[in-house]
Amino acid sequence: MDALREAEARLTVYVHPSNAADVRRAVARQLSSLLFSYEDRFDGVLLAHEATVESEQGKILNGLVPYFGVPVHANLLLYSPKPDMMLEGKVEMLGKESIHAIVLGVFSAAIMSDDIHEKFKFKRKKYGGKFVSRSDKQHVIKKGSMIRFSVKRVDAEMNCHVTGSLIPPHTGSMLWLSVHDAEYALEINSGKRSRDIKIKTEQHEQDHSAKSSGRKHKSKSRKRSFEER
Repeated sequence: MDALREAEARLTVYVHPSNAADVRRAVARQLSSLLFSYEDRFDGVLLAHEATVESEQGKILNGLVPYFGVPVHANLLLYSPKPDMMLEGKVEMLGKESIHAIVLGVFSAAIMSDDIHEKFKFKRKKYGGKFVSRSDKQHVIKKGSMIRFSVKRVDAEMNCHVTGSLIPPHTGSMLWLSVHDAEYALEINSGKRSRDIKIKTEQHEQDHSAKSSGRKHKSKSRKRSFEER
């Protein structure tokens, strides 16, 4: 995914004297306190880290409680979406005016009606609704669908909440794109991404849902610690 990136950083982690016996554990705990929150210094949300203490000698700070600064080299995995990037997410809720999705199982994204391509028509059902393409009725977006969309805006204050768009090319249902969009299909087959499991899982879920619906029809008639140096 375009929004995932790796970064290296040299940091100074401030450790309380009570943790002096196990500095590495204290450093890991301080870094872990930043997981899944946006950090300006990293320009993204920290998803994972691997830190190496560069020196056993730390600089002691003046003050009532003399914390000491430990120099650290850290490898970071960040979620850092930017405008015009492509993201993928699972639809959690949708209506005629908007589609709401979750990216990486954690981060929220919303696609408003103005950013949903006019080829999609919303069809309301008794227990919800779905968007169906006017040009191909097999191209469906509903609750549970995996979708690919373009980033329009990012709100860092809301932990990288994304406003997305389904207007650019190569966006829509990932299941449909994998079959009918040559560029996206090539991207998958070239090994840049492995989407086979997700696509097959969604296909299985849709087939199972269709079979269950058919059976019902028949029965009726069936989720200040450190600084950069």
